[in-house]
Amino acid sequence: MLYQTAIRQIQRLLAQAARRGVREPTAVALATTDARGRPSVRTVLLKRVDARGLVFYTNTRSRKGRHLAARPRAGVCCFWEPLKRQIMVEGRVERIAAQEADAYWAGRPRLHQLSAWASLQSQPLPTRLTLARRFALYRRRFAGRAVPRPPHWSGYRLVPERIEFWRARPYRLNERVVYQRAGKRWKVQRLYP
Repeated sequence: MLYQTAIRQIQRLLAQAARRGVREPTAVALATTDARGRPSVRTVLLKRVDARGLVFYTNTRSRKGRHLAARPRAGVCCFWEPLKRQIMVEGRVERIAAQEADAYWAGRPRLHQLSAWASLQSQPLPTRLTLARRFALYRRRFAGRAVPRPPHWSGYRLVPERIEFWRARPYRLNERVVYQRAGKRWKVQRLYP
């Protein structure tokens, strides 16, 4: 019950940010670590939030994909300045089912699909012209037919173990509420700012 409450709160905040005109309201900073524990952070877009977790998509051969293969744990943080609100979610990460990735892929704009084929994400790029040529190559290859999902492009689900909500208050007496998994149960508590 507490977990469902926290997930619904994330969904409400995402909807509120969109209504308030926040640009890219689903953008979150995703933190991962490599096999040696060295951290890296980048922005990804959440594509779904439900009782199973928070879903984002990427090239599985990218730096984040390699990190998640080595250490399938991550954290995300999102700050919506107009709302004076922030969420932080930490937990384990799992690959989504191929059927789920296929369904999302089918709804992506065609040019985005082609760019996923063209990009060797996180690898050295000699020139921008190289990327443009790869894009043109895949545009020709898939001309007149559906673009299949590349085997190296999929989704990940962050399965929450800790969810923190932060809200700005006057005099920096900010509000912090943490939902934490404890075994099979969840607990909630307030924290000092």
